[in-house]
Amino acid sequence: MKVYLLITALILSSAFVGNAQKLNHFEIEDFSKLLQPVPKQAVLKKDGYYVWGGSVVKDKKGKYHMYYSRWKKEYGFDAWVTHSEIAHAVADKASGPFKFKDIALPARDKKYWDGLTTHNPTIHYFNGVYYLYYMGTTGDGKVSKRGLNFTHRNNQRIGVAWSKSPNGPWKRMDTPVLDVSKNKTDDDALMVSNPSITQMADGKILMIYKAVGLENKLPFGGPVTHQAAIAESPKGPFKKIKKRIFYKEGVHFPAEDPYIWYQKNAGKYYAIVKDMKGFFTQKGTSLAFFESNDGLSWEPSKNCLVSTLQIPWKHKETQKVGRLERPQVLLENGVSSVLYCAVVDGGNTYNVHIPLKIKEK
Repeated sequence: MKVYLLITALILSSAFVGNAQKLNHFEIEDFSKLLQPVPKQAVLKKDGYYVWGGSVVKDKKGKYHMYYSRWKKEYGFDAWVTHSEIAHAVADKASGPFKFKDIALPARDKKYWDGLTTHNPTIHYFNGVYYLYYMGTTGDGKVSKRGLNFTHRNNQRIGVAWSKSPNGPWKRMDTPVLDVSKNKTDDDALMVSNPSITQMADGKILMIYKAVGLENKLPFGGPVTHQAAIAESPKGPFKKIKKRIFYKEGVHFPAEDPYIWYQKNAGKYYAIVKDMKGFFTQKGTSLAFFESNDGLSWEPSKNCLVSTLQIPWKHKETQKVGRLERPQVLLENGVSSVLYCAVVDGGNTYNVHIPLKIKEK
């Protein structure tokens, strides 16, 4: 009888574990269905400034810390490349409201590779340390009247700062954590920018970054592609992998601003990417969803469209906007909970915090 009861208990235990595994394992089949109406307060803006992007991390006390780019409106929108600084705001909830706290990465002497501009941050927490990845650049510091200051634009490199506290102080390197390739025929021979970071299944650090080559006419160069690099440590060194990602053959500039993450309970890597003209979604400029089994070979998801250029407000009708880009996802307990995006609305810019809902399979 005791043997029978023991066998029965083992069978029931096995069934329970199996069901638990099924409950805890799910893949994202259609990210667009996760987007929820946006509360009125789920916006970060600042009078007199362009606000751009926004990456969020939750600290041990339950506070949410956002790192974002900002620069004075008086310089014009294209002055992101000459006058952007990475600011820091704090909130009690992931949906805000976020309140400005300080400048995380201010300008420093222009002799440094990131001396005048810090931009497009993404924040991560690995093994008790906060790592703030970003684009940095320097140059003459002058605002161009014809668009971009291409000295600053082409001096873009990738950096990382780190701190044991989300409030800083932040330590940063005197050299980029990822630089351009010396080989003039490589896809990233002109500039590297806009890092996206995740910890891989084996614990290594994966970076997907924007790369511009020297194949096309300067000063813009090109084509604009995305590349991968892998490191054993969050501080590098990163080993580059020569492989075009989020790329469309024959298209000069198909995608931008990817946010990547590894979702352990799905055993997959996911990405949300700005589709420049609907090359992947067939819906014009939009946000597209990609997936990968190894973090290096990416394909558009079966349900590729995340969103067109609109915001589903909770307190009013869905609003069409001029731009919706720089997607960043907040993961809480391994599940994506909020999608943060940069918005252009007329002459204003802000960050919008879109709540997400994930249903288990």
